[in-house]
Amino acid sequence: MRALPLVALILSGALPALAASAAEAPRPVLTTGFGPVTGKVEGKSGQVQVWRGVRYAASTEGRRFQRAIDPQPWTAPVDASEFGSDCPQPVPGDVPVFASWANPRGMSEDCLFLNVWTRGKPGDGKKRPIMVWLHGGGYVTGSGSSHGYDGSRLAERGDVVVVTLNHRLNAFGYSHLAQASDDPRYADAGNLGSLDIVKALQWVRDHADALGGDAGNVTIFGESGGAAKVSTLMAMPDARGLFHRAIAQSGSMSLAGFDPRLGAALAKDLMATAGANSVADLAAMPMDALVKAMVQSRSRGGFYRPVVDGRALTRHPFAPDATPVSADIPLLVGTNNNEMRLQGGLGQPGNFALTWEQLPQKLEAFVPAAAVADVIAGMRTAHPEYNASDVFFQVATFRNYRGTALRQAERKSAQVAPVYMYRLDWKTPVEGGRLGTPHALDIAFVFDNVARSTSYTGPQTAQTQRMADLMADAWIAFARTGNPATPALPKWPAYATTQRATMIFDLKPAVVADPDAAERELLQRLLPEGPAR
Repeated sequence: MRALPLVALILSGALPALAASAAEAPRPVLTTGFGPVTGKVEGKSGQVQVWRGVRYAASTEGRRFQRAIDPQPWTAPVDASEFGSDCPQPVPGDVPVFASWANPRGMSEDCLFLNVWTRGKPGDGKKRPIMVWLHGGGYVTGSGSSHGYDGSRLAERGDVVVVTLNHRLNAFGYSHLAQASDDPRYADAGNLGSLDIVKALQWVRDHADALGGDAGNVTIFGESGGAAKVSTLMAMPDARGLFHRAIAQSGSMSLAGFDPRLGAALAKDLMATAGANSVADLAAMPMDALVKAMVQSRSRGGFYRPVVDGRALTRHPFAPDATPVSADIPLLVGTNNNEMRLQGGLGQPGNFALTWEQLPQKLEAFVPAAAVADVIAGMRTAHPEYNASDVFFQVATFRNYRGTALRQAERKSAQVAPVYMYRLDWKTPVEGGRLGTPHALDIAFVFDNVARSTSYTGPQTAQTQRMADLMADAWIAFARTGNPATPALPKWPAYATTQRATMIFDLKPAVVADPDAAERELLQRLLPEGPAR
């Protein structure tokens, strides 16, 4: 089936910035290891210092497909009040429910910037948890500049340091060119986007004290493609010691990287489509021409993933088991209840009104043809209240999101550090309620940004704020202690295959044992995992 362009691929936007209550306050200066930058003071209390567009690495212009390096130092203060450029990517289509997050930026290969929100100041004696957000968009589109990701309220609410960032994407960040060139400069080209994140985490470590943060308590968290990046970093030796907790929201579909043979084949096809006779030719062509060739190539601009190259990534992150690199890192993982009502619904509105006769063909995009009839029969038995569209969306959600989140939790639960499982069930009223609990809805609540998310959550109400209170506080608690327990939530045990405790986030949160039992038992029985995912 043709879905929206990877949806969280397009979470790069927003509302106008909220008026700063301390607009007249002196602009805060952050002295980085490369030079000083000046930001703003924002937040309801007027105590949140914000620096946007802070350079953590040099421009990659003229150094395409090569590892990021430190920027040239500077001495005069640089303005850091606005977001930096997005990294090169295909231009996604508009999705109305994301309108209140829309914040388009220009694209450039000079894009390795990060953004910081903190109440901390050097010498204030506090060691705040640091929460580093990895944006959605698969490995293809997006940026850390979405107003859905604005960190002011989260930083103020939990007295934490919030960081978002940009990194190289798609062909610019994940083209496995090592087999197409003997030039050592291109040896890591298949994992540059993830290595950019490692470099940003090194910047966070080196500047934690200046931000009032704790370099020994860093949480990486992300949604959709951002969650996949979290899983990848958990398997990267270069990232070891740079973070201490991890949160994967609706992105466990990437339990494995690409085999080098597939990565090399995609890179070869890109070179042929671009008319490049060598990697050097591909590295020298204009940025826009490379983006165009990428969209026209076999990847169609969207088929990218880290490569298990034996260098930056030495094994699959969670296949066939959980990586030992992060065995001691607590993990919070989960999904939304109706993820695919966004991509498979708004992308193809006819799927909201499927007949039982249409359903088998629709399911063949997610289920082998030979298993379709048994899947439908099993789902109708388990959920007699479902119509054909309900069956379609839930099977698609399980195959693309829920099933792999459960698999990731199962494998992580075999290690020493705990894993906690959640599911968001609160339903958005937008689109007449037909979206249920779709992909990316959780972002508004995790960042406590319901006022910036009205095109997706509906008008700001006591209900939407209740959901933000529940989820934001749980995420803050996990970042602080490695346990998401809060006074507002029922007791939340760690996940284990013996009881499969799952926090259901709704207006009345509840812990349920194995809430997905029907789908899990049916679909995992009928649809074996197959190749590592």
